[in-house]
Amino acid sequence: MGGSKSGMRKIWKWIAGIFLALIIIVAGFSVYFSIRWKPVLTQKIKDVVYQGSDQLYTLNFKDIHLNLLTGSVTVDSILLAPDTAIFNARKKTGDAPTHLFQVKLEKLQLRRISVLTIYFKKKIEMNDIILEHPSINMIYNKVYHKPTPVKDRRSLYERISKTLKSVHIKGIKIEDADFDYVSGASGQILNSVKHLNVHVKDLLLNEHSRSDTTRFYYTKDISFELAGYHSLSKDKMYTMKIDTITGSAIGRKVHIKGLKMIPMYPEIQFSKMLKRQKDRYDLAFDEIDFRGVNFYRLNIRGVLQAKSLRISNAEAKVFMNREMPPGHGDKSRNFPHMALRRLPVETTIDTLQLRKVNVAYTEYNPMSQEKGTINIDRLNGNIYNVTNDSASIAKSKYAVADLDAYLVKAAQLHIVINFDLLAANAAFNFKGNIGKVDMVKLNPLSKALGMLKVESGQIQKINFDVKANKSGSRGTMYMYYNNLKIELLKEGEDGKPSKKKGLLSFLANTLIVKDENPSKGKPVRRADIVFERPPGASFFNLLWKSVFIGIRETVGLGIVPMKSPEAGRKAVVKKLEERKEKQQSRKEKRQERRAQWKAEKEKN
Repeated sequence: MGGSKSGMRKIWKWIAGIFLALIIIVAGFSVYFSIRWKPVLTQKIKDVVYQGSDQLYTLNFKDIHLNLLTGSVTVDSILLAPDTAIFNARKKTGDAPTHLFQVKLEKLQLRRISVLTIYFKKKIEMNDIILEHPSINMIYNKVYHKPTPVKDRRSLYERISKTLKSVHIKGIKIEDADFDYVSGASGQILNSVKHLNVHVKDLLLNEHSRSDTTRFYYTKDISFELAGYHSLSKDKMYTMKIDTITGSAIGRKVHIKGLKMIPMYPEIQFSKMLKRQKDRYDLAFDEIDFRGVNFYRLNIRGVLQAKSLRISNAEAKVFMNREMPPGHGDKSRNFPHMALRRLPVETTIDTLQLRKVNVAYTEYNPMSQEKGTINIDRLNGNIYNVTNDSASIAKSKYAVADLDAYLVKAAQLHIVINFDLLAANAAFNFKGNIGKVDMVKLNPLSKALGMLKVESGQIQKINFDVKANKSGSRGTMYMYYNNLKIELLKEGEDGKPSKKKGLLSFLANTLIVKDENPSKGKPVRRADIVFERPPGASFFNLLWKSVFIGIRETVGLGIVPMKSPEAGRKAVVKKLEERKEKQQSRKEKRQERRAQWKAEKEKN
C-alpha cells in the first residue's frame, strides 16, 4: 500500500514538472516572440490605419505589450491624428470628409487577439477593443463634394485588402470619454460633453460586409450613452442639465431624458440683471425621442433628418417684465419658423409630436403691479414639415401645427397654425376655437394685464381666424356669451395694488359693455382684430393679445387697438367722457328747444 502511494506521488511530480516546463517554454517563447515580432506588429497596426484611412490618419503610440498566453495587446500613449496636408488637398478635389477626428488616450486594450493569425493569414480576429477615458475631438469642416472622374471609389476593404484579408472585432467600447465638437474654421468648441460611452457591435470588414444592408458602416450597431451632462450658458444666466442621452445607429433613434434649462435667478431679479425687456425661460422636458434619424447624412453632410421628434411630459415657463425698458432688437427673429431658419444645422423633421406639454407665459404689469399668466396646459398635437432645407421647402413652404390644449385652466382650445417658411416678414396665420368657460376664471389674467375684473359672464364658444406677421395681426372673431358684468380698475398709488373705479365701472356696464352676443333679435356680432405689434413682443405675446383684443372688441371695450393695458383703460375712460359730452349736448339742446317752445307759447 505504501509503495502505491509513493508511485502516485512520483507520477504527480512528473506531471507537475511537465506542466511547469511547458509554462516556462511558452512564457519564454512569448517573451522571445514579443521582442522579435513587436516591431513587425507595430508597423502592421500603423499601416492598417494609414492605408485604411486612405492616408488621411496616422497612428502613433509609445509602446505595445503583447501577451501570447491571454491573447491580449495593450498599447500605451496613443495619438490618432489627421494629416492636414492630405485633408486640404482633398478639399480641393471635393473628396474630403465633413468631420475629422483627433483621439488621445493613455491606454488601449485589445483582448483575445491572435497575433499568428494576423501575421500568417492576414486576418484580424479579436473579442473586443477597449478605450478607457479617451479625449476625442470631432472637427466639423464645411466642405463641398465635387464629382470627379479620378475619384478613388474603392471601398474601405479594397483599400486595405493588400495588407489584410479581413477584420472582425466582436465589440469596441469607448468608456467615459471627453468629447469636443470643434469648428474647423475657427477652432471654437461648439459643444463639449463629458462621460460619454460608445459601444460598437460586431465590426466586420471583408469583401462582403459593404453590401450587408443589416450593417451600419460595417457594424451591427453603434450605440452611445451620455450621462450627467451639465453646463453653464455663455451669459451665465442659465444652467443646462441632461440626465441621459442614448442612441442607436441601427435603431435610428436618439432618446434624451431629463433635459432642463434652469434660470440662475428668480423672475424679477433675472429681468433687472438684463437691463432690458427679455424673455426668461424655465424649461423641463422629461422625454425627448428622435425616430428615423438618418445617421449617414448626419455624419457625411452634417444634416439632421428624422421621421419624428416626440416631446413628452414637458413644462415650459416664459416670463416677461414690462417694467423694464424695451429691448433694441426685434423679437420676431425668435418666432418659431424664423428661429428654425437660423439653425446652424440643416434640419428636416417630418413630424414634431407634442404630448402632455404645459406652457405658461407670464407678464408683470407695472400698472397693476401684478403678474398675469396665460396657461396652456395638456398641450397635445403635431407640427408637420419642420424644416429649413430648401429642397423640402420647395415641396411645401408651410409648417403646420395642429394642436389641442386646456386654456387658462378653464376652457378647451383647438388651434391650427400655418407658418410660412419663406416669408421674410415672419408671416403666419392661425385659426381655431375655444370652448365653454366661466369668464370669472379669466380674472387672474384680465386684472393683471387688462386692468379689468369680470363679475359675471358665460362664454359658450369662440371662433377666431387671424393673419399675422412681425408687424402685427389682423383677423376676425365670433364670441358667443351672456350675462357679462365687469369692474374697471385704476392704477394703484404709492406702490399699492390697483383699485376698482366704481363710477366708471357702473357707467361702463350701463353704456359700453354689451352683456351678450348675439343680442336678442339681432345676428351675432363680429369682432375685428387689429393689433400693432411692438418690436419687443414675443410670438406668444402676439398670439394671446390678438385673441384678447378680439374678446375686448366683442364686449365693447376694444375701442382702439390695444398697445398696452393702460392704453386700453384710457380708451374706455375717453369713450365714457365722449358719451357724457354727447348726453350733455343732447340735454342742452333739449333745454334750448323747451325754452324756445315756452317763449313762443308765451308770445301767442
